[in-house]
Amino acid sequence: MYFLHSDVALDAIEGVLGRRRVRGFTLERVVDLTEAGASVWQEAAVCDGRRLILWHSEELADAKAPGGTVLDSSVQVLPLDSIGHVGMRTLVGHDEVGRRIDRGVYVVLATAMPHELSAVQADPDSPLPVASAKFRPEAFRFSKSLDDGGAGQIARLIDFGRLLGRLVPS
Repeated sequence: MYFLHSDVALDAIEGVLGRRRVRGFTLERVVDLTEAGASVWQEAAVCDGRRLILWHSEELADAKAPGGTVLDSSVQVLPLDSIGHVGMRTLVGHDEVGRRIDRGVYVVLATAMPHELSAVQADPDSPLPVASAKFRPEAFRFSKSLDDGGAGQIARLIDFGRLLGRLVPS
């Protein structure tokens, strides 16, 4: 029920997952309001113990399609040993009676795969046109707050971050 196109998501993920068991998952959904109307971006991240399976979809305007939109759906599979960094930051507070509550969580996974490589210009007096290259690894970010997802999804994302922290090889 969280996704508008859960049938597409399940079909894509099951096609990759096969008979392997899901060890943990998290879901993301962002609704953007544009001049053309609402656009929904969705992502599921699923871990089966040795791989991270990422499903992503976005509704795209298509005047020729019934309803005026089509769904761009993609799957990406990463072996856990390609993840070189797992980071998790939590926002912890207290409720009205002083009990601890998790108010938000942010998880970042970084790989060694280059996402962006750009030249860094040399000193103007240098005879070389480029001094070095700036490398930015591919990173995946997930976040939940009480306003965006609520306590249940915060807990699920914390569990997902902890799972990946245990499983990613060091």
